[in-house]
Amino acid sequence: MEAPAARGGARMRLRLVSLVVVVAMAAATARAQLQVGYYDTLCPAAEIIVQQEVSKGVSGSPGTAAGLLRLHFHDCFVRGCDGSVLLDSTPGNQAEKDAPPNSSLRGFEVIDAAKTRLEQACYGVVSCADVLAFAARDALALVRVCVCQELL
Repeated sequence: MEAPAARGGARMRLRLVSLVVVVAMAAATARAQLQVGYYDTLCPAAEIIVQQEVSKGVSGSPGTAAGLLRLHFHDCFVRGCDGSVLLDSTPGNQAEKDAPPNSSLRGFEVIDAAKTRLEQACYGVVSCADVLAFAARDALALVRVCVCQELL
């Protein structure tokens, strides 16, 4: 008969393998739907606009970089990256952003500023989920540059 600790370890390994398979499948599906440079012809200024707004936000408050990454993570965590974390609550429905796990999210003002400029430049073209992804990417790039410069 197998010891209880061994059974628990086997269950944990099975869960870990299952998790790895699910993540790999999700990544393969996501890769098939994404395209670098997608907005190059639809809204050429899209990535530049987001980068400028992120740069303003992070230079004013360096902690904003982590907030933008966390905001993107919380948007993608449950049902995929869909921009739902940006929706406001209505009288009959509590929005995702107002749920207890998300009450401490930061960076909404950066996303709002970027989205406002994007709507002026290319109305209805750039998705909120893509704005969150660009913002998280750009925030990490800015922080990486700052850290690397400090190390030199």
